Amino acid sequence: MADQMAASPPVRELPPLTRRARGLPVVGRTLDYVRDPQALFERQWSEHGPVSPLPLLGHPWVLLLGPDACGAALTNGDKAFANAPAWTYLVGPFFRRGLMLLDFEEHRLHRRILQQAFTRDRLEGYSRSLQPAARAGVAAWTPDPAFRAHPALKALTLDLAAQIFMGGAELTSPEEMDRVNRAFIDCVQAASALVRRPVPGTRWWRATRGRRRLEEFLHGYLPARRAAPGDDLLSQLCLLEDDDGQRFGDQAVVDHMIFLMMAAHDTSTSTLTTMTEMLGKHPEWQERCRAESLALGPDPTLAELEGLTSLDLVMRECLRLRAPVPLVVRRTVKDTEVLGTRIPAGRFVAVAPGFSHLMAEHWSDPERFDPERFGPERREDRSHRHAWMPFGAGVHKCLGMAFAGIEVTTVMHHLLRRCTWDVDPGYRPPLDHRSLPFPTDGQPLDLRPLDPRSLDSQENP
Repeated sequence: MADQMAASPPVRELPPLTRRARGLPVVGRTLDYVRDPQALFERQWSEHGPVSPLPLLGHPWVLLLGPDACGAALTNGDKAFANAPAWTYLVGPFFRRGLMLLDFEEHRLHRRILQQAFTRDRLEGYSRSLQPAARAGVAAWTPDPAFRAHPALKALTLDLAAQIFMGGAELTSPEEMDRVNRAFIDCVQAASALVRRPVPGTRWWRATRGRRRLEEFLHGYLPARRAAPGDDLLSQLCLLEDDDGQRFGDQAVVDHMIFLMMAAHDTSTSTLTTMTEMLGKHPEWQERCRAESLALGPDPTLAELEGLTSLDLVMRECLRLRAPVPLVVRRTVKDTEVLGTRIPAGRFVAVAPGFSHLMAEHWSDPERFDPERFGPERREDRSHRHAWMPFGAGVHKCLGMAFAGIEVTTVMHHLLRRCTWDVDPGYRPPLDHRSLPFPTDGQPLDLRPLDPRSLDSQENP
């Protein structure tokens, strides 16, 4: 026993920051991250390995890279990593009391209640409601050689969120939905604000105004939902109970709705945007996916959607290549160790699962679009338990990941049945990394209507 203890490697302290590693005063390496997070992570990995100090947004953060380090923080075996203090610093005033901003016993209680809204029966109901809404949304698009996919998809996914979560997009005018969309954008983009007070004209000020608008929007629907609940998520949140029969109050319902609606349409938009880009660059995969969708009717069941195997492979590969949430944050509530390096209590921690998705140690030719890597013969995602974590891990793993898959698959199914498109193989989207990544040029596509004879030949053999 004594020999084993003597052989144990000593716990390392975080390495000191060099002058270059400190970056600029106050902002630290924030601008490096905004310019090119992958390049920053590669430098940190080559110089320090999986655990390293990284000054960001005026604080001495710790960066965790690679599946071992990221898995240690997200599975959180010693309960040293907390969500709330970290996310509160970044976006707390705008997504306060959302599930992501709760910890430990309180998080467990709220998650257990919310899980009732994502049972298999509920998901089947959501899938049925999504079909006509997604079909109509895609049908409203005007094909164009320079069609901008990202804003169109963002508007569509917000409409779908209103349909499923609130009982119908028809409840509001297009102008009001535009204002709601803008409010969500402002709230999300506050994460990278350098001025973290509501000074007029700043990101924090716009997000403060956006949160107020979202609260007013949702509070306006609560009385009717409590009086005559329907099948939508807002109604369900009004009805859900804990083991003691306690229901969410109005403010708790609104808090959860704001977070869930943001998560439901922002991350799905990112995934769909990447999928349209990759299918436009790889027409053989677009045709393979289209053949499977054309073989189904216009309103597939949930089980039929789950049978679109090629589309599922493409979705998984796109989640790997461009993780919708490439960086998640925690704060240590006590001293802890990750891979033999001590992280002191009270330290902000940046966990980068998106970096693991592109590591040559775990993926063959990781920069290449290759959906077959997820096929049953290869299953490269099993190279490490935490090599692929687009939905996180541990108790904070995304509650709505099954719904997100249904939404993304439904939209792509109807797009494939209606349109064909191309993207220049040399195109590289100019990504804005100040919050969740998105293409600043809108992700242009050469979008064309599909020859209706293709649809007729499948539906009327």
